[in-house]
Amino acid sequence: MPPRVKEVKEKEPAAPAARPLIAINADYVTPKNGTAFAKLNVGYIDAILAAGGLPLVLPPLRKENLADVDVLLNQCAGIVLTGGADMDPRRNGQAPTAAVTPMPARREDADRYLLAKIFERKITVLGIGVGMQQLNVFAGGTLHLHLPADNPKAMPHFDQTGAPHRHMVLIEENTRLDDIYGTQELRVNSTHHQAVNQIGKRMRVAAKAPDGVIEAIESTDPNWFCVGVQWHPEAETASALDVQIFECFVQAAVRSADGVLAAA
Repeated sequence: MPPRVKEVKEKEPAAPAARPLIAINADYVTPKNGTAFAKLNVGYIDAILAAGGLPLVLPPLRKENLADVDVLLNQCAGIVLTGGADMDPRRNGQAPTAAVTPMPARREDADRYLLAKIFERKITVLGIGVGMQQLNVFAGGTLHLHLPADNPKAMPHFDQTGAPHRHMVLIEENTRLDDIYGTQELRVNSTHHQAVNQIGKRMRVAAKAPDGVIEAIESTDPNWFCVGVQWHPEAETASALDVQIFECFVQAAVRSADGVLAAA
């Protein structure tokens, strides 16, 4: 009999490494005619994917269901707080003005619940646009409700026609943002009419516009990646360097999640 030929099984390709789950809060939109719906700019999704994360959309739950989101937060390594309409100034001890467009209460309730969890657990977080402002207010800071009125000497920070607008920001030395971008000057997109006024507790300024308007903040805790930027690094008008903030955010989220697992 001829010798038996030993069958060689081909090795199955290795499964790709699991991506860390990154939560992204969705907006809540209430059209005058029609049903309300959750909304999320796909730029956030693509930016997280490109940085190595797996985006998980957090819906704006009803007030009585907010605690249910804890199940999702327990699985996430980090959170992106997205842009949107203004915070309701009355909830921050300020009087509303005609220039303020408050976000729906349902979104603000959901966001405030997330902020409480973020600060309680020191979850890795990147706040963008109003997301940055929310981080500052939750830390005890305040806002300029409308830059043209509160700071008339400020340069334009948005285009009234809705067209793309850009300006320079100056990054503070020896900050986390300095490490991320590796430059002291950065040209960013700009669509905001509000801005940080007084900085929150245990927060510091990470970048300013040439007119002194605060454009980025971060936690003073070196072990907590808590960064907020007033510009929109997820948008099509973002700088090529803005890719780095998502990459560093996702990497920090992985390190933080690994540390939690090691301590458990």
